[in-house]
Amino acid sequence: MKKAVLTALFGFFLATALPTAAYAQELLVGGQVVGIQISTEGVMVAGVAQVETPEGACSPAMDAGIQEGDFITELDGQKVLSARALIEGVSAKDGQSVALTVRRNDKNLRLEIKPAKSADGHWMLGMWLRDGVSGIGTVTYYDPATGIFGALGHSISDFDTGVTVPLGEGSITDAQIVSITKGAAGAPGELNGCADLGRVLGSVLGNTDHGIYGKSYAALSGAPVETGQICTGRASIVSTVSGRETREYQVEINRVYQDTDGEHVILTVTDPELRTLTGGIVQGMSGSPILQNGKLVGAVTHVFVNDPCRGYGISIQDMLDDAGLCVDTAA
Repeated sequence: MKKAVLTALFGFFLATALPTAAYAQELLVGGQVVGIQISTEGVMVAGVAQVETPEGACSPAMDAGIQEGDFITELDGQKVLSARALIEGVSAKDGQSVALTVRRNDKNLRLEIKPAKSADGHWMLGMWLRDGVSGIGTVTYYDPATGIFGALGHSISDFDTGVTVPLGEGSITDAQIVSITKGAAGAPGELNGCADLGRVLGSVLGNTDHGIYGKSYAALSGAPVETGQICTGRASIVSTVSGRETREYQVEINRVYQDTDGEHVILTVTDPELRTLTGGIVQGMSGSPILQNGKLVGAVTHVFVNDPCRGYGISIQDMLDDAGLCVDTAA
């Protein structure tokens, strides 16, 4: 996603289990760019700050133990649905201490905090707040049997804190690429897109280490292929780098390796056209499907900061497992 997860390629949830497991032997290949709109579960503390009062500067949030990356889920036992609701709730207390329920590292904490009255007469806690994320990304696959799609290949995380964003609600929308900032060594490029918020394509159900997944409201386009096991050698990726036109570009899978997070690959863009257009892999291309030997085998995730022609990917199996779609990936 372009604005919230730019450390990866979301060119920007708490996982929700699907009702029943499905078995997808054949999937439609993605590659199309979509807009992604996310509201967080609770309000994220993007930072703590000083409040300037007539008596001097203070930080009620810091004094109470609030930390950057915390998620505030309740105010005096009532759910916090937005940053505005939290601000209004504190203001209504007229200086009285409030009890905040804070989620930190999967644990809930209850912290008492007394607001400070700013020099201009507002009751403040001394926090920068964030309650939503938006940007563009690439769809990896669509399962016509269940209507489930997968995208990104990595989690949506907050740009400033690196914290994975817990999902309140989310949707994907129609989008198109309007320009490209070409990548260079030390300066990752990006796809500059615009999303049509009036044309919602589906809902986001989960955000995991291997990408987002959800349910499409209408069938997404794409060619049907079997899934397969990724290996070193020649392959291709499917991406949208201009308008809504989806194209296939050549890459080389240099290495396949396992770690605690699943199966990963290192790849190099060999396609001269893509290298000319984008410089290689840029933000917004995460989720681009990887095809090899006529099968869907994985997705692009990140770029090498010092070499935009090289990047990382993950196996399609890890993405499907997170979404509850079990497939046979035997070669």
